[in-house]
Parts: sequence; structure tokens; C-alpha cells
Amino acid sequence: MCLAPLIAASSDCRAVDSTGIKAEGEGEWNARKHGGSKRRIWRKIHIGIDAETLEVRAVEVTGSNIGDAPMLPELLNQIPPDQDIGSVTADGAYDTRKCHEAIAARDAHAVIPPRKNAKLWKPTSAGAIARNDAVNAQRYLGRTVWRHWSGYHRRSRVETKPLGIMLRITLPVSECIV
Repeated sequence: MCLAPLIAASSDCRAVDSTGIKAEGEGEWNARKHGGSKRRIWRKIHIGIDAETLEVRAVEVTGSNIGDAPMLPELLNQIPPDQDIGSVTADGAYDTRKCHEAIAARDAHAVIPPRKNAKLWKPTSAGAIARNDAVNAQRYLGRTVWRHWSGYHRRSRVETKPLGIMLRITLPVSECIV
């Protein structure tokens, strides 16, 4: 098994994640003042950033019922096709065929930890082959070593970015995009 480092020193790395935000509007104020339903309106911000510069490259705002993985292809489509993407780093929620295929379609390398009980996929596509390599490497190295070796630890930079954005913006309910 060849275990060359996955991340080149000059790679153009993207990290993706999402976070929930509470949308406050007139109904929230009335509920607090007069009592009533405790049901709150939540939105999700799906964000793709450049892991080196922390520049936001892609954003989608959805309802709270939309999962993370279905939004990855949409985020990648916001990055112009002529711009190279060296790698895409994401958490285990993105360990799906659709995500791996979308990343492989952009000729990028996926840095997504396979699930603990991950089984190999039939090697019918570039995304499946790359994912199988990650499963085998993780089995060989162990999860902790794989995370450092693959560059997965850099994903933590995207974890803090949504907080910085939320401190700067307010989304009234009437302006939320669903």
C-alpha cells in the first residue's frame, strides 16, 4: 500500500461545513412578550471556504430540514469551473456517493473520514475508488493517524468561520432564503 501524503504544500484546499442559526422576527418577540408557542424558526448556513485564506467561496442558506451532504454539489457549483480545487475537506456527514462523485467530477481530492463501520464500495467510478483508498488507509493507519496524515485536522478552521460570520450579520425572517 502506497501512503504518499495527500495534501500538497500549495494545494487549493476547500473546507465545507454547516451550522444552524435561529431566525428571529416579529413572532419571536410576541412569543416572548405574551407567551405562546416555543417553536423557533431555524435556518442552516452551508459554507465552503478556502482553508488557507479563510475566504468564503460558497454559501447556501436552507431550512433546517435539509441535510449537509445534499448541499455539497451546490456549493462546488458556486466555484467557477476554471478554478482548480485541490482538495475538499468535510466531516463524516459528507461520506456519501453523491459527495464523492461531485468532488471527483471537479478533479479534487476528498478528505472525508469514512464511517467507523465503512465497507468498500464497488470501484465503478473515480469517487468510489478514492473513497475506497481512504477506507483502506484508515484501516491501515488507524483513525487518529489518518486524520493527521490526510490533512483532515485543517477542517477545524472552517468550524470557527460561521461564528465569525454570524457575529457580523443578522438575517431577519423576511430576508431568509429557503
